[in-house]
Order: sequence, then C-alpha cells, then structure tokens
Amino acid sequence: MSKVKDLESQIQELSPEELTALREWFTTYDAGTWDREFEVDVKSGKLDAMAERALRDHNAGRSTKL
Repeated sequence: MSKVKDLESQIQELSPEELTALREWFTTYDAGTWDREFEVDVKSGKLDAMAERALRDHNAGRSTKL
C-alpha cells in the first residue's frame, strides 16, 4: 500500500477533533511550503517576465482596481 493510501485510511479513523487539528496543521504546513517555493521562484528570476508584463499592462492602462 502506498503512503498516501495509508494516510487516507488513518485520516478516515480520526475523531472530529483530531480531524480539525489535522486541517489546521496542514493549512499552516501547506502555506509554508508554498511560501518557500514562491521565494525560490522570485530569487531565481522565474517570475520576472510576468511581473514586467503586468507592470507594462498597468502603465498602459490595461488594469483595473480590485
């Protein structure tokens, strides 16, 4: 059985309180992982072209206020 399948089985056995705690932990863990990936992409210049295009579009009046 794969690790994911093992985890699925274990998660299904959690009490409602344990499931709430898992959700809270995973939300924090997942956000931290995403933040680290984003930082690596920024530092590597991977997002530079998109940022430049967004700034050009904004300066050309092709953006709207949120």
